[in-house]
Amino acid sequence: MAFSENLQFIRAQAGVTQEQLAERLDVSRQSVSKWESGSSFPEMDTLLRICDLYNVDLDTLLRGSVEESRVSDTAQYDAHMNRFALRMALSISAIIAGVALIILLGNVLGLSEMLAAALFMMILTVAVVVIVASGIQHDNFRKKHPVVQDFYTEEEKDAFHQKFVWYIAGGVGAILFGVVLLILVFSFLPEREPYESLAGAAFLLLIAGAVFSFVYGGMQEDKYKVWKYNRDNNPDPEAKRRLDLAGAVSGAIMLIATAIYVGLGFTREAWSTAFWVFPVGGILCGVVHIALDPYKGEE
Repeated sequence: MAFSENLQFIRAQAGVTQEQLAERLDVSRQSVSKWESGSSFPEMDTLLRICDLYNVDLDTLLRGSVEESRVSDTAQYDAHMNRFALRMALSISAIIAGVALIILLGNVLGLSEMLAAALFMMILTVAVVVIVASGIQHDNFRKKHPVVQDFYTEEEKDAFHQKFVWYIAGGVGAILFGVVLLILVFSFLPEREPYESLAGAAFLLLIAGAVFSFVYGGMQEDKYKVWKYNRDNNPDPEAKRRLDLAGAVSGAIMLIATAIYVGLGFTREAWSTAFWVFPVGGILCGVVHIALDPYKGEE
């Protein structure tokens, strides 16, 4: 491969345009276009910046084949993304399952609300710690491997797409089954304790399962979009500003939701009913990310 072909390949793998690459290298878009057409050649310091930016050695960039040098998962991207998806899905669904647990312990088994709330806060703490630690590990991985070769075959992608349908369908089915369960319970059993609490806890456990299916399936779907991973790791300044803002706002929303839940729990003893603040917070985070998404319409 010639340098021009290698440059086109790594730029495409990173998911950036000629303008974006030119901005990172402090050159004009026309210069990048000429390099890729083979009509001109960059200076040595620019070549070294390209090597640093896209994690490629100079000899391979100039005389070898970058594509052939990246045919395998040398970064262990697949294993990392699998762990990341599993930890995030389990942590998020555990928070919802924790609410179901305190309903069972408090309203069915007679455990005091304070003890039940303390148990939920322990579950919430562990889940948040796992989410934060996993996020930090993922950020470190992205910094170490800003560009990853798309080593997945079309057969592997097609096979997962078949599974992805069941992740989504299974989650929707769990929610619908939960609704039917509530209808049946309140149709054939008296609307009093412990039936109401048992039905509510069962419904929340089904929701937790659905959330796990949605989150894990969605993150696995994103795993196969290596071009998106590369693009997000190499954002232009405006895209980076919007992504950072979305992350900061979402973090603030979930902190406020947690504060509201704890406040309602202590002031109104609403530990078993105030869980609604978390799904509301999650929905607001989704709205924020959609509103601030710098890549809307590109996919």
